[in-house]
Amino acid sequence: MVAGACDCHTHVFGPRADYPMVDARHYTPGPAPLAALRAHLAGLGLERVVLVQPSVYGTDNRCMLDALARLDGAGRGIVVLEDGVDAAALRELHARGVRGVRINLESAGLRDIAGARALLQAWSARVADLGWHVQLYAAQPVVQALADDLARLPSSVVLDHFALADVMPGGDALTDLLRTGCVHVKLSAPYRLASPALGGAWARHWVDAVPGALLWASDWPHTARGPGRAAHEVSAYRAIPANGLRQEIARWLPSAELRRRVLVDNPARLYGF
Repeated sequence: MVAGACDCHTHVFGPRADYPMVDARHYTPGPAPLAALRAHLAGLGLERVVLVQPSVYGTDNRCMLDALARLDGAGRGIVVLEDGVDAAALRELHARGVRGVRINLESAGLRDIAGARALLQAWSARVADLGWHVQLYAAQPVVQALADDLARLPSSVVLDHFALADVMPGGDALTDLLRTGCVHVKLSAPYRLASPALGGAWARHWVDAVPGALLWASDWPHTARGPGRAAHEVSAYRAIPANGLRQEIARWLPSAELRRRVLVDNPARLYGF
């Protein structure tokens, strides 16, 4: 693995007595402590990591921030915030290693374009001066409907998990959006697409077209809501072996130059490593 490589999308889940989950959650994960995340990173030879606030904790970022504090500068954080957070709190989060705010529409199945536009514009304006980005988790039709807005925001934008792009449409509106230079997309979690094979297809296409817009991520610990499981029943994580992730990187980023760009240079620039 190339030195300085970064996993740009992971989560940690701590003891529920210390970090309670919101009642209105859509799945219930088991423990995934920082020690297990460190083992995951070491197994892949990764030196940097981005911790993303998961939906089950709502706007209580303590679990993520506590883990981030123990990463000794090798981590960055993405938070979910309440509307009323003030500028001083944002500056404190920046000092603790936070570099973005997440807008998660997909976990709740939201498709309100006007509402999404308002959220994006409001948060982008608030975090742009800090050099943060807005991380958007939304379905492909939502992303494409917002394309013009995304390209004009004052902050950068990161699209989660292939922008959930289940269709490779003629004209390739997503690729055009990535060409603007202000939008990135994560090559991550192909199992969240309609067909996992689409992940490889998009990766090959974007590696040729827009390598400077790409980030790679494992989506560790691979959350899922198990078949037949109620939202408050603990669901097992997906079984994604480390060797499968290594092979994924080798297929999607076949040259040393691409691996350095996508795994090291792009994240270093975006997250400020």
